[in-house]
Amino acid sequence: MPSARFIPFRKQDIVTMCSEELNSNTEKTSFQQFCDLLASLIHYNYHVTLESLKNNYAPFDPNSDTRSLAPISAAQKAQCQREFANAFANVLNAANFERITDQDLKDALTEESLFKVRLEVEFDDFAEVVFYRRGESQRSETLSSFWGLHKKPLQFTNYDRVAVFIRFKDEAYFASKNKKNIGFEPSSTIVKLFQNVPKADLEMLFPNSEVRMRPIDKVIIGSSALVGGAVVLITKLGASIVLLFALLAFWGGFSNEAVVMSQQHFISLAIGMGVFGSFIFKEWSKFKNRKIKFMKALSDNLYFKNLDNNAGVFHTLIDAAEEEDFKEALLAYTFLLKSPNGLNAQTLDEQIEHWFKSKYQCDLDFEISDALEKLVRMRLVTCSSDVYSALSLEHAKTVLDERWDNLFQYN
Repeated sequence: MPSARFIPFRKQDIVTMCSEELNSNTEKTSFQQFCDLLASLIHYNYHVTLESLKNNYAPFDPNSDTRSLAPISAAQKAQCQREFANAFANVLNAANFERITDQDLKDALTEESLFKVRLEVEFDDFAEVVFYRRGESQRSETLSSFWGLHKKPLQFTNYDRVAVFIRFKDEAYFASKNKKNIGFEPSSTIVKLFQNVPKADLEMLFPNSEVRMRPIDKVIIGSSALVGGAVVLITKLGASIVLLFALLAFWGGFSNEAVVMSQQHFISLAIGMGVFGSFIFKEWSKFKNRKIKFMKALSDNLYFKNLDNNAGVFHTLIDAAEEEDFKEALLAYTFLLKSPNGLNAQTLDEQIEHWFKSKYQCDLDFEISDALEKLVRMRLVTCSSDVYSALSLEHAKTVLDERWDNLFQYN
């Protein structure tokens, strides 16, 4: 399994880890001041991104509780959706999420579910569907069946975080399909964030997924109904049915033997039909209850896996992207600060990855190009002949402080 870009440590932990690489307490104090300035500037930049996401998402936010100042045209709404989709994808990339391929989604519909629930998804309802994931691991579970008598170990791929972006088709499409009470607003866009989702169960994250009976469940219920129905017919209606067929044969001229149906025979037939009807209703209720049980299993799992919805999602993701940007920039700056003669990008990348692996038993694919691009843009490093060198802590703080002071210029 390839290493992930995500750095699985909190921002404050990375600050502590980097400060331990410094020599003196005085330098550590100055380093903490540098970290505060760097975090504040990155936070401001993402605040601008967040406001843009909120403004572009507002026209089609299904949970909005505010009124629009003026009517929004279809063209304006479409433009907002496009800009939101692009900005949202950029934030996910900054937060080190990876896009889930169409093949992975197709595999999810065919692989064995951990929750013993078979789902069907109507993909035609969507104008656009994009799934993203962060954190991938191999896990194992033991699935029990036949009242725990049969146990089967199952290896599966688990995603720590899954972000979902779905845009529904317009109202005309659902009207043409005669779909009512669909549970979502046509032409709307929803975004959701989940945790600990097995790859084989990605289909349960779709808003229009429907529970279907698995073949084994149909066999169990069908065989039970067939055997039970045969027993009821033989024990409760056997004699009455034979007598009824004989009467019909006599009336139809297929038999010359006269048959007399007494009141007692009709009462027995009516009672038998009532018992058989009750049995049919019982089996139908059993089928419905089993389906409800599966739906409850689905809703229970979604309840504990759901982290955020719609506008709340990009608030969460903005925070994650902000932390990833800060961690990447701080790690690259710290290792360049330790190297007076500077380092090229490849050597710096290898040093950071080796440091994580040897000291913290963590394999990751450090985003060296993103880290250096941020540091160059903020003028915290210099580059000569592909060799990068860090400014001193005091000089770097001066640069950041000047940048902070010049964020708002009204003259």
